[in-house]
Amino acid sequence: MGRLDDKVAVITGAASGIGRASARRFAAEGASVVVADVLVDEGTALAAEIGGTFVEVDVASEESVRALYERAAAVYGGVDVLFNNAGISPPEDDSILTTTLEAWRHVQDVNLTSVYLCCKYGIPHLLARGGGSVINTASFVAVLGSATSQISYSASKGGVLSMSRELAVQFARQGVRVNALCPGPVNTPLLQELFAKDPERAARRLVHVPMGRFGEPEEIAAAALFLASDDASFVTATTFMADGGVAAAYVTPL
Repeated sequence: MGRLDDKVAVITGAASGIGRASARRFAAEGASVVVADVLVDEGTALAAEIGGTFVEVDVASEESVRALYERAAAVYGGVDVLFNNAGISPPEDDSILTTTLEAWRHVQDVNLTSVYLCCKYGIPHLLARGGGSVINTASFVAVLGSATSQISYSASKGGVLSMSRELAVQFARQGVRVNALCPGPVNTPLLQELFAKDPERAARRLVHVPMGRFGEPEEIAAAALFLASDDASFVTATTFMADGGVAAAYVTPL
């Protein structure tokens, strides 16, 4: 028996990092997984590996997102879990003094507007099943200032956190649970790219992690699995931290 037997999960940003680890874990626990991503080759390969379905999606496009959930429901008969995980953290998103309006809007579209769209068009499918779980990927920077300036990213994740709370309250009595998953620094391609481009900037993140290491995608996937499963049946509207203790620390001695 798997913890997600007979459930259908749609995961955005599923072709890499936390999304890929989660797709594998959800499938291993019995879920039918819709691998949703803009990366066609990687997403198609992952869907074949886990016996799921790949759907190419632009999460910032209303029509693309609507079509994603329509396809998921058509293939599997409904949807039970939304893991709205797609996001970006580009280098041009930096100090408010240098970040252009174009860069600001691009990050907001992919990180925040996408969650709005995925909830807008995904939650009706959960309601049609009598309930379900929504997991929105926020970040530790939604609850404390980032050690490295990334003004639009931080603002977008704060928006995800606030929106998740409001949706959780709105739909609680209709059986839909909504939680904001807040990872700390995680060893994903985004972080690896940061290390490659600016090792000093990336290393500043590590000094604040009490555990003394970055998280692994599989560890965040385990947290998402809990929130997706019936084990979390009385868990909603939470700021679910999986951050290695970052939010509780001031500066950790080396």
